[in-house]
Order: sequence, then C-alpha cells, then structure tokens
Amino acid sequence: MADPARRHLLILGGTTEARALAAALDDALDAAAGLDGAPRSRVTSSLAGRVAEPRLPAGEVRIGGFGGPDGLADWLRAERVDAVIDATHPFAAVMSRNAAEAARTTGVPLLALRRPGWSPVAGDRWHPVPSLTDAARLLPSLGRRILLTTGRQGIGTFAHLDGLHFVARSVDPPEPPVPASLDVLLDRGPFDLDAERAVLREHRIDVVVTKDSGGAATAPKLTAARELGLPVVIVERPPLPAGVPVAPTVGAALAWWSERVSAPR
Repeated sequence: MADPARRHLLILGGTTEARALAAALDDALDAAAGLDGAPRSRVTSSLAGRVAEPRLPAGEVRIGGFGGPDGLADWLRAERVDAVIDATHPFAAVMSRNAAEAARTTGVPLLALRRPGWSPVAGDRWHPVPSLTDAARLLPSLGRRILLTTGRQGIGTFAHLDGLHFVARSVDPPEPPVPASLDVLLDRGPFDLDAERAVLREHRIDVVVTKDSGGAATAPKLTAARELGLPVVIVERPPLPAGVPVAPTVGAALAWWSERVSAPR
C-alpha cells in the first residue's frame, strides 16, 4: 500500500527537460531519504510510447497513454498524485489539453515546463506559419529540395507535393502516406553545427522546415541554414491551455515542486 504521507509527482515527459527534471529529483530523493531509507516523495515519469526505443528517465517510469482526460484523472486519483508537471514536447497539444482538463477535474496542481522558443537573428530568412498544412502550401514557392525536421508523424502532410524532393529526419521510420520523392535519415539529436552543414550540402537542400521546439539540441540547423542563406519555414507553437502556469527552466520547475512538498496538506 502506498504511504499516504509521501508526496507523489507525475512528470509527463519525453523531452530533454523532462529527463533532466527526473534525474534531479531522483538525486534529491536519495539525499532526502528518511532514517528507514525510504524516500519522502515519489516521482513517476510517463512517456507516450510513440518512439520504439525511448530514452528512459531516471526513477519510476510508465509508458503508454492514459485514455484521454478522464483516464488521466482516474490515474491521478488511484495513484494519489499531488502535482503534475507537463514537460511534454511544445507541440504535444492533445496531451497538454488532457492534462489541464484532468487537473481541473481532480484539483491536482499543474505546471507546464516549457523551454523558450527560438528567436530570429540578423541574416535569418524565416517564414513563420501556424501549421504543417500552411508550411506545405508555402513550400513550392520557396524551393525544390526540402529538409523536413518536423517528426515522422507530420510527414504525411507533404505527401501530395509532387515535383519536390524531401529529406526527412526522424528517430523511427515514417508510415504512409509519404511524399513520392523521399529520403529518410534515421537519427536522433542533439545535432552539432558541422553535421547540420554536411546534411544541407550533401543533400543540396534549399529549404528547411521545422517546428519551433526551442532548445539547443536541434538549433544548429538554424545556424547552418543562415550561413547558406536558406529559407526556413517555422511552424509556430500551439498555445498552452488557459490558466496553466509555465516554468521556463528545470530549476523553476524544481522550485515549484519543492514548495508543494514542504507545504502542509
């Protein structure tokens, strides 16, 4: 039976920040264990299971969906969760909405851990668009050889674009539909600047398509594109659910959770 005195945090993960948060909390739990050796808190990281071989975070991990907001709410109650940190990808809009609804239903505090988005600098040729569909509509006017770094699930949006050649980079192979002219690079970041320069040159890329995921792990492609004077189509982030507080760093998220651990029930 779960110890009712222990505080339970659920991390909705899958990002670099989620793994860093789980690692920091795992170290803190070891350091703060009581005289009996039992940790004073419990941390569970949840992964969606969309990647065949995910990078697992430290500590307790569950993999798979919850069954929508109602299923997540049931899990929060059953597992006596005291708080949720949504550290999913900035484009995981459905999961973020489900988390917000489940938090409202159960009264469990929710925080979104979101790295800041990218900002253009002098020399960038950015074309911001609100969706992948808008990116596909814009591409024929910008070039013919496209580097797609939007994830395998969005590649089908470009399947109808005959006359363009795509180079798509993803962790796992994409499933149909896909563009007729497509090369797939199976790779996982972070990517350094030299590697990004090589990809753009070897594949004769003249347009880059990406999502505004932010962070340093995949930012070098933007520098490489700027050096070569290439246009970059950037899909803007979906908004977070209204009323959800945001922490821009792992440290801020740790402070938020520490306040809840120390507060009386």
